[in-house]
Amino acid sequence: KFITVRFGNVLGSAGSVVPLFEEQLAKGGPLTVTHPEMTRYFMTIREAVELVLQAAALGAAMQERKECIFVLDMGEPMRITDLAVQMIRLAGLKPDEDIKIVYTGLRPGEKLHEELFHASENVAKTSHQSIFLASPRACDIGTLRAQLKALRQAAETRDGFSALSQLKALVPEFNHQPVHAAFDE
Repeated sequence: KFITVRFGNVLGSAGSVVPLFEEQLAKGGPLTVTHPEMTRYFMTIREAVELVLQAAALGAAMQERKECIFVLDMGEPMRITDLAVQMIRLAGLKPDEDIKIVYTGLRPGEKLHEELFHASENVAKTSHQSIFLASPRACDIGTLRAQLKALRQAAETRDGFSALSQLKALVPEFNHQPVHAAFDE
């Protein structure tokens, strides 16, 4: 038995933008942000821990076992630029005067706006006012294994067209926007 949770960005955790901004501030800047309009959902470490504990309790109490993902209501997404500006100010400095913000551009496959739920997921309330259930789309395990085998074969033979086709079959919402030709090294 297991419980699945979906996290937003956990402030201050490994991989969070906060330690990166702190490091960049300590070096005198600049703070690097991917795009001026990029947004992400954030949660505190405490909220992440509470989500895991509440999800375990809610999952244990569920009468019917079903595939579901517990998701915390994290409110509105935050612009990364606003977070950078706030961190500069909290350090007692002036944005764009003392510390610059530099925009690096979206990386291949990176989304401008984070989504907590996919359009194909059913979302339901739980007995906890801030936790929702998302029901992911189901997949036949035999079909999945065959698709993964075909993807691996395409990657091993460096067949970029087939690999992209397999990715599209595995993840229908996958939208390949080539920056450079796949597998052309």
